[in-house]
Amino acid sequence: MSNPVYLALDLPQIEAAKELAGKVQGHIGGLKLGLEFFCAHGHHGVHEIAQLGLPIFLDLKLHDIPNTVAGAMQAIHVLEPAIVTIHAGGGRAMMEDAKAAAGEKTKVVAVTMLTSLDERDLAATGVDSTAHDQVMRLAELAEKAGLDGIVCSGQEVAAVHKQWKQGYLVVPGLRLGGSAVGDQKRVVTPRQARDDGASVLVIGREISKAEDPLAAARAIEATL
Repeated sequence: MSNPVYLALDLPQIEAAKELAGKVQGHIGGLKLGLEFFCAHGHHGVHEIAQLGLPIFLDLKLHDIPNTVAGAMQAIHVLEPAIVTIHAGGGRAMMEDAKAAAGEKTKVVAVTMLTSLDERDLAATGVDSTAHDQVMRLAELAEKAGLDGIVCSGQEVAAVHKQWKQGYLVVPGLRLGGSAVGDQKRVVTPRQARDDGASVLVIGREISKAEDPLAAARAIEATL
C-alpha cells in the first residue's frame, strides 16, 4: 500500500519548499501545492517541486463558471498533477466540465466544506444545515457529476465512505493528539482518518513546523 500522506508545502520560497520536501520524501506519498504557492511561482514552481519525483497535488480550489474552470484545467495539463481540487459549490455543470477537461491521469476532487468552517459559518452565509449534512449533500452531487472524489474533514469521511465506496477521499486539517488546531475547527488524527476511509491525508504544520521534520514524518508514517 502506498503512503497516503501528502505534505502541504505551504512555504513561499521554492528553495525552502524543496529543502523541506527533500528531507522527508522517503516518508510521504506526495506533495500538495496550494493557491499561495501557485500564484507566486506558477508553472515554473510546480516543475521545480516535481523534480523530486513525488506525485503533485494542486490544491487550487477552482470555482467559476463552467467554461472558465474547464479552461483552467486545460491550462494545467502540462503539469500532469495527480490531484486537482475544485469547489463543489460551483455546481454540477462546473464539476462535469472540470472533469471532462482534466488530464486522464488527474483525479479531480471537490472541496465540500473547508475545515476552517463550522455551523456558525454556514449560517452566516445563509446555509441552514449542519456541517455533516452539507458535506453529504455536496459529496452526492460530486459523485453524480462524475468526479473522482471529494475533500472533507475527518469528522465526515466515514459517512462519505459508506455512501460512496469508490470515492477518492482527501482529508486535510489533520493533527496528532495534543497538537494545536490553529485555524482548523473540524480535526482528527491521521490514523483515525485513514481507518475511516480516507484515501489521502494532507498534513502540513505537523511536519513543516516541527523541530525535526524528518522525525515528525517518520512518526506519522509509523501510526498508519
